[in-house]
Amino acid sequence: MSIAPQFKTYPTQDQLAHMDRDLTLHPSTVQNPEVLTPAQIAHFNSRGYLNGIRVFSPEEIAETRAFVDAIIGRVLAQGGSGYSMKHAHMKYGRVWDLIANPRITALVKDLLGEDVVGWGAHFFCKLPGDGKIVAWHQDASYWPLTPSKTLTLWLAIDNADVENGCMKFVAGSHLKGHLTYRRSSAEEDNVLDQTVENAEQYGTVVYNKLKAGEASIHSDLLLHSSEANHSKRRRCGLTLRYCTPDVRGTLGWNNEGILIGGSDPERHWGNPARPVRDYEGI
Repeated sequence: MSIAPQFKTYPTQDQLAHMDRDLTLHPSTVQNPEVLTPAQIAHFNSRGYLNGIRVFSPEEIAETRAFVDAIIGRVLAQGGSGYSMKHAHMKYGRVWDLIANPRITALVKDLLGEDVVGWGAHFFCKLPGDGKIVAWHQDASYWPLTPSKTLTLWLAIDNADVENGCMKFVAGSHLKGHLTYRRSSAEEDNVLDQTVENAEQYGTVVYNKLKAGEASIHSDLLLHSSEANHSKRRRCGLTLRYCTPDVRGTLGWNNEGILIGGSDPERHWGNPARPVRDYEGI
């Protein structure tokens, strides 16, 4: 049995409410991107997301899917759920390799700049017939990070479409700042515990349909959600989270950050080593 790493602590809503965080928008200022086009960066700044980016071939993502199949089988056998696979780069060497993969980090650097930290990896697997929703929310609301200079790359492990509960975005909603939310009740079957009401008033709803091996990227202030998966197909994606090194994390969140490129002069981020063995717990 492998020994559990020291994982970060997830704050309560009350804790977050009392944290002094800068949750204002920090648009990309990269002038000379290497992979993305200037038009894509302008789209990210104005709409808050990019999607349909081919990262891995069908054959390459099939290898990753086989790994995920084995991991989720073990997690479910231990009483976990399709949403239980957090801290994945701290547990599995293959995920550590993904968060540091040059094909992925090149995209991130074109938006954040050369100085980049990869601080989170989490599998979200909606199993066939999963009736849970993910209500409209902003990622930044959940994180004890400041300032708000973080993005998420969502890598499709399976095909994601409307029928199996793909993500959907409110395009341009990141320009509205940090929005008021209410606590979700248990009766709502919400994976999360926050809901932004009437989210559609903040922009146009766009379904984030992806083929396996494709990725989307979204701002930490972009409203997004997903509907229940009433299909007979799984919808699994890997979220990879990145920020600039000047972002500060509390509750141990900095301990999980890997310096992907550039420098971290104050050595705030822990820069953990690649796991030697896969973690066997949930």
